Amino acid sequence: MNPTLTRTWSAILFDLDGTITDSAPAITSSLARTFTLLGRPVPSASELLAYVGPPMLDAFQEYAGMTPDEAHEAIAVYRAEYHGAAALDTAVYPGIAGLLERIHAAGIPLALATSKPELSAIAILTHFDLAKYFTATVGASADETRSHKADIVAEALARLGATGVDTSGAVMVGDRSYDAIGAQANGIPAILVEWGYGSPAEAAAATAVVHSTDQLGRLLLG
Repeated sequence: MNPTLTRTWSAILFDLDGTITDSAPAITSSLARTFTLLGRPVPSASELLAYVGPPMLDAFQEYAGMTPDEAHEAIAVYRAEYHGAAALDTAVYPGIAGLLERIHAAGIPLALATSKPELSAIAILTHFDLAKYFTATVGASADETRSHKADIVAEALARLGATGVDTSGAVMVGDRSYDAIGAQANGIPAILVEWGYGSPAEAAAATAVVHSTDQLGRLLLG
């Protein structure tokens, strides 16, 4: 744990998949159906898990070797599969709801910054009664023009700032190197959680790594 992170934050940004929710089962099952519908071999369970976290458009190209046009087609099929009840086949990690409530009660503004489509993210937060804690909820745009984490973090900071929130002392909480790199691109530190989908090697990009919600709470609330 980096002792310099024990401070009062002016705003806290959270990732969603692998940080707030264990959404891998819903995502990977929808991906498997997507590959089947596209007539492509279905990757193994471990290979599908790599898709959880990065922008899906990039993931289809990097992991499945798709062209940009093929990736856009795959995105359309995937979003049709990952919709409604399918997207809600997930669970909030133990201790997270309580931590969000404590942060909100402490008066620290919260924003969601996720690579998941924004409308899906809002639906999930609403389903689990967590939307009330967030001042801003930002995800990938429907046309994928905003999909990289750096752009999503930038938009989250901008929306917070537009409401009068001081973002000079913001911090990002996530589980993948994409979260840390996106935070770094915007000049803010990143805390990665070990209960998500990142590998140990990804922790190198983080300012700090935590293994429990209690440890995360101490870094965020002192």
